Amino acid sequence: MNTKILLLLIVACIATSCDDLFEPAIENNRGLEDAYGEATYAEGLLLNGYIRIPTMNWSFNDVATDDAVSNDITNDFRQAATGQWASNFNPFTQWQGSRSAIQYLNIFLSEADNVEWSTDNDINVLYNRRLKGEAYGLRGLHMYYLLQAHAGLAEGELLGVPIILDPEDPESDFNIPRSTFRNCMIQLLSDLERADEMLALDFEDINDPSLLPSGIDNINDYNRVFGERGRQRMSGRIVKALKAQAALLAASPAFGAYSGISWEQAANYAGEVVSLNGGISGIAPNGHTWYTNASQINQLGGGSNPPEILWRGDVGQSNNLEMDHFPPSLNGAGRLNPTQNLVDAFPDSNGYPISNPLSNFDPNAPYENRDPRLRTYILVNQGTAGVNNATITTAADGNSIDAINREATSTRTGYYMKKLLRQDVNLDPVTTNTQLHYKPRIRYTELYLIYAEAANEAWGPRGTGTQDFSAYDVIAELRQRAGISQPDLYLESIGSDKVAMRELIRNERRLELCFEGFRFWDLRRWNLNLSQTAMGVSIEDNNFDYINVENRAYQDYMQYGPVPYSELLKFEALQQNEGW
Repeated sequence: MNTKILLLLIVACIATSCDDLFEPAIENNRGLEDAYGEATYAEGLLLNGYIRIPTMNWSFNDVATDDAVSNDITNDFRQAATGQWASNFNPFTQWQGSRSAIQYLNIFLSEADNVEWSTDNDINVLYNRRLKGEAYGLRGLHMYYLLQAHAGLAEGELLGVPIILDPEDPESDFNIPRSTFRNCMIQLLSDLERADEMLALDFEDINDPSLLPSGIDNINDYNRVFGERGRQRMSGRIVKALKAQAALLAASPAFGAYSGISWEQAANYAGEVVSLNGGISGIAPNGHTWYTNASQINQLGGGSNPPEILWRGDVGQSNNLEMDHFPPSLNGAGRLNPTQNLVDAFPDSNGYPISNPLSNFDPNAPYENRDPRLRTYILVNQGTAGVNNATITTAADGNSIDAINREATSTRTGYYMKKLLRQDVNLDPVTTNTQLHYKPRIRYTELYLIYAEAANEAWGPRGTGTQDFSAYDVIAELRQRAGISQPDLYLESIGSDKVAMRELIRNERRLELCFEGFRFWDLRRWNLNLSQTAMGVSIEDNNFDYINVENRAYQDYMQYGPVPYSELLKFEALQQNEGW
C-alpha cells in the first residue's frame, strides 16, 4: 500500500471549515493511514462516488434533440446541436467526473479491510461488507456513464474506456489503452453482481428473523448496518436496476453486435426489478405526474420514496426550475421550448397516432382530443399555468410577452415546458414562494419501459420469457394510466406486430420520460437520425403555420461521443473514436 497518496476530499467540508478549501490547513492533506482508525474519514472516499453521480438528466440535454430547443444562445447543448460539438467542446462528457469517482472508489476498496468501522467485531464485518458493496455498485454505475458517453468505434472495433481496478499514484503508468466495449461490460456487470451479493435488497429495519440474509443471524446488528438509516444509499434493488439500464444500452442497435449482451438478458434484468415491484399491478397510478404529487412529496421524510421512485436525491425547497422555465408573463425565463416534433408524437385520445386516419385529429384544433399527457407536460397556446391558472398565449399575433419570439425569454417554438414544474410556485416579486422538489435518479416507469423494449425484441409483443407479463401488458397499463381511451384499439391492432410495437414502445418512452435527459442517449443507441430539424408553430388568425426553428448539424460519426482531446494529448495509448 502507498501511504504517500494525498487525498483532497470534497466531503472534508462536512467535517471542517469550508474556508480551508481556499487556504488548506496542514491537516487537510492526509494520508491513507489516517483512515484506518477514523471511519468517517474513510467513508469520505466512498462518498466521492456519490458526489460525482452526473446530473445530466437535469441539465436538459433535450435541447440537443428533436424534442426541444433553448432560447438561451449560450446554452452548451444548443451550441453542440448546431455544429460546435467537438472533442474539445463536449457538454455530454463524463470522462473526468466518472473516472475521478472510480479512482476514489478504487482507493476505498483497496483499504476498506484495514479500517476499523466499529469496535464490535460483528458490526465491523457487516459495515465493511455493506460499504464495499456500495463501492462496487458505484463503480459499476460510473462505468455505465462512461460507456454511454464515450464508447465508440476505432479502427472497426467498439472500444470503451481503460479498465482501472487499482488505485493510481504518482508512480502509476497512466498511459493505458481503452479496453473493448465487451470487456468493459463484463467488468461493469461483475462489479454489480458483487454489489448485489453484499447488499441488502433495501435499507429497511426488519423484525422477522426469516428475512435475515445469509451469514447474518442478529436482527439488531442487521438493522444497525442495513436498516432504514441507509435509505438512498446504493442498495441491492438499485443495483438490479443498474444492471437493467446497462444491459439495455449494450443490447441496443449501436452496441449489440459488439457487446455480447442479448435482449433476453436485458429483459430478464429489468423483469426481476419489475417483479419485485409487484409486476404490472405495481405501476403507480399517478407515477407519470410524480413531480407535482404534492401530498406524496410532502410526506417524503426519512429517506422514504413514493411508489413511482426507486432511487432519488434529496428533497428541498426551491423555485429554481420555475424561474428557468415558467413563461415570461409568470416571471420565468422560458428556457426550454418543446418542439412541434414532440407535440406531434402525442397520439389522439383514442390512442391512434395523429397521422393515422382512424384518429380524430383536427388540424384546425390540434390540441383537442389528444393524449392527456400533452397538456400535462407541454404548455400549448391558450393553455393555463401558474398559481392562478393564467391563460398563456403563445400565438404570434397575441399581445402577451409569451408570444413566439416576442422577447429574449419568449418561446421559439410556440410551446413552453410544463412537466417538472410545480404550478403552485408563485414568482410574483411581491408574493414569491418556493415548493418542495426532488430529483429522481431512477423511476420505476423507466424500468417498465426497459422491460417492454427488451422483451419485445427478445420474444415479441406478447412473449413473457420467465415472467408472467409481456411488453404488450406493460404498454397497455402505461397508456391506460395516461388516459388513453379504453379499449385501446390501436394497441390491440399491433399486438402481434413486433416492428410496430417497437415503434410504439420507443414513442411511449419518448413521452413518459421527456425532459428527463433520455432522448439524446436513446436516439444514439437506436442508431436513429440526430439531425431532425427542430420544428415549431406560428399561429396567426387561428391558422397554424409549422416552421423550422433550428437546424441540427450532427454528423454520422456522432452516433458515438469523443474521447476528450486533452486526454489524447497526454496519453498516446488512447485511441479516438472514428470521425473525431
